[in-house]
Amino acid sequence: LSLLPANRNLAGAEIELMTVDKMQFIMKHNLEKVKKQYDFIIIDCPPALGMLTVNAMTAANTVIVPIQCEFYALDGLTQKSLNPDLTIEGVVFTMYDARTNLSLQVVENVKSYLNQNIYKTIIPRNVRLAEAPSHGLPINLYDPRSSGAESYDLLAEEVIENGGEN
Repeated sequence: LSLLPANRNLAGAEIELMTVDKMQFIMKHNLEKVKKQYDFIIIDCPPALGMLTVNAMTAANTVIVPIQCEFYALDGLTQKSLNPDLTIEGVVFTMYDARTNLSLQVVENVKSYLNQNIYKTIIPRNVRLAEAPSHGLPINLYDPRSSGAESYDLLAEEVIENGGEN
């Protein structure tokens, strides 16, 4: 297992990438050099469709798309033009608030709009999930019994189960 964590210096990468030729393919080019050393390479992207995310989607074979249960949830789902071979492994709903009609509407709209695998596990809006990063811990260490941690455990099991099919 190799882990390459990001740090604050990565914030400047967006600006630096703008001056590089074929900026969308830098990660793909660099991963080509090492990908045979690994069975899987997992890239966790920022929650925005910036140059870092575009690089990750260009380099990837498959993607799991988290969709926040909010109004602009479908923005960015059509950004496959740089990597036409990119497969959507599945869609997972996050920040689901059962108390609002909006969350339910987003789920229904996405289900009718996308012809994709939609994971059964839905990640709820959860205070403990929001607190964990400020303590520098993943949710499974910060509060493993929270509904958010339990939901992510269920999602991991579902992704592993579906891995044999996709």
